[in-house]
Amino acid sequence: MNRPRSLPPVLITTLMTLLLALHWWLGVSATREICTTSDELAHLTGGFSYWRFNDYRLHPENGNLPQRLAALPWVAAGARMDTTDPAWAKSNVWLIGQSFFFRSGNNTDYLLLLTRATMATLGVVLGWLIFAWSRRLWGDAGGLFSLGLYALCPNFLAHGPLATSDVAMTLVLLAAAGAFWRQTRRLDLKTWALSAGLLAVASVTKFSWVLLLPIGALLIGVRLVATEPLTLALGPIRMVTTWRGKLAVLVPAALAQGLVAWAAIWICFGGRFSAVGPGMPAQAEFFAPWAQIMPAHGFWHAFFHTTQSWHLLPDAYLQGFAYVLFAAAERGAFFNGEYSSTGWAAFFPYAFLVKTPLPQLAAFALAGGAAIIAWVRAGRGHAWMDRVRHDLYRVAPLAVLFAVYWTFSVTSHLNIGHRHILPTYPALFIVAGLLVRPGVSRRLMATAAALFVWNAAESAHIRPHYLAYFNPIAGGPENGWRHLVDSSLDWGQDLPGLAAWLRREARPGEQVYVSYFGSGDYEYEGIRARELAPVYNFDKPRRWYELEPGLYCLGATALQDVYSGWRGPWTLAKERQYRLLWAELMPPPPVLTPEIRQQRSQKLYDLDRLRFARLCHYLRLRRPDAVVGYSVFIYRLDAGETRTVAHGSLTELAALMEQALQARGE
Repeated sequence: MNRPRSLPPVLITTLMTLLLALHWWLGVSATREICTTSDELAHLTGGFSYWRFNDYRLHPENGNLPQRLAALPWVAAGARMDTTDPAWAKSNVWLIGQSFFFRSGNNTDYLLLLTRATMATLGVVLGWLIFAWSRRLWGDAGGLFSLGLYALCPNFLAHGPLATSDVAMTLVLLAAAGAFWRQTRRLDLKTWALSAGLLAVASVTKFSWVLLLPIGALLIGVRLVATEPLTLALGPIRMVTTWRGKLAVLVPAALAQGLVAWAAIWICFGGRFSAVGPGMPAQAEFFAPWAQIMPAHGFWHAFFHTTQSWHLLPDAYLQGFAYVLFAAAERGAFFNGEYSSTGWAAFFPYAFLVKTPLPQLAAFALAGGAAIIAWVRAGRGHAWMDRVRHDLYRVAPLAVLFAVYWTFSVTSHLNIGHRHILPTYPALFIVAGLLVRPGVSRRLMATAAALFVWNAAESAHIRPHYLAYFNPIAGGPENGWRHLVDSSLDWGQDLPGLAAWLRREARPGEQVYVSYFGSGDYEYEGIRARELAPVYNFDKPRRWYELEPGLYCLGATALQDVYSGWRGPWTLAKERQYRLLWAELMPPPPVLTPEIRQQRSQKLYDLDRLRFARLCHYLRLRRPDAVVGYSVFIYRLDAGETRTVAHGSLTELAALMEQALQARGE
């Protein structure tokens, strides 16, 4: 198919290059403002151990290949990792990672910047693919418009440079779907090898690659019912026209590609079943023991039992896959003031609605409307059906990818971040290019140009806090914490901003408390504070602190208390439990034997978490004194507030909350 052209090739290439370079620079330069986000520590620690020690026990649940790519700068720089740490026995990537990042003498900030510059190149490749695909469908202007929407999208500027697998999987899914569709039209050695290679890359990028199986099956189905013949060019060229003939060709080709992916998995895991590298400390168990995550029965139990027993796949790969299924079944999540461990069908549609810039939503809606208008104008009966079939056939791989991924997302119980639906955006960006295809009205062209400028303005306004972007439907980034947290807003990225604020604004001798969701180290960032009720404290000793007047600095995820057994509204049952524990544990007995100390330990943790839940219940109503990066909320509490939160009666607490609401004007 000849693509329509309208602009000089040199100009097109220049504009494309500038947009891709701008995308790379905007994303990478913005990360200089943030520390390691929650998952980056595990990705980089795991990837480094793969390269340096040929050891695969750390963090196998996220793609081997992106972790290797992220760790390349650390390997090249000769970074140091302690292999004598007892945490290796239990494959505790978080403890090993804390030591690797903050206590091994590595130049963490510099190496992290190099990693992000490296990962951002995947975003550049994704942008090029979006441009090339849209240009083939809609012409030069269409390609540039699609690329512009993508290049200045806050969500991709936020996640593209991070040492995670989300954008990598977005790229690979789009490329693999396109390559597979191409080979179903013309099957020769070149198209088969490209599709096989991309399937192999996908299989070690993220476990969501398995969605390529239904995507491939549906694309084969589309080809079977299409009248277009399949060109078979593996030997003498011949045309296959019947559905049986196409099926007989395409299914064996796909199965052979599966063997290539299987071989790629073994290669990336060192060609052996065991996860432990030669000469490395012995492993007692994975971070999530097999006994905990092995399905009790059904298909997946049989699958893991068989593949493990026969060593059909590396143990670490199987463990990572099993952990993904286990974690996806039940995980704490927050959504518009509600809490759940199994998610909501509306979570991802809502996340899409409030995290997508309004000009992009408008472009997607206009593109859909333009297509419908074109179908209506095509007439009725056969003419209408032919036009609809023709248009849908042209975008079949995009439509199938979009539909399969959204079906999977809506039914998923893992509702922890908007980033999990990033793979659905490229199809929309590409289709939006039809707004500026040859032959459209000047009014539609002008509207598209206005949307492009608006999109750029939205991106500029939120910079550098791309991760915290929320559109006006949610009340903007200032109100994002009321709707979504975790990686949709607060992935632990703003410790450097908090440190800078404290250096400027903290009063001499003022006590500072921190509650933080992430894998960064606030002491490494220069923050001297008491840690409030940590859910994950990386094996640091837990201490009981009385609440005193001072600065209380809470990340949005901590403020919503998502990952606690006492999350949600403060209830009478929680109040009773809090009072009983307080009466039992306070004050501590004068003599603490080891046995008494052990008995008190868990109860003290429960009391600490309950007190924190009580505190958060009040702070969610109180106006913060400052907010850093839209994700860290700072409250300067006086003696009366801290006394009431920790020791006041329910009546006193209610009166304090009423004062907070009045101060907010509510």
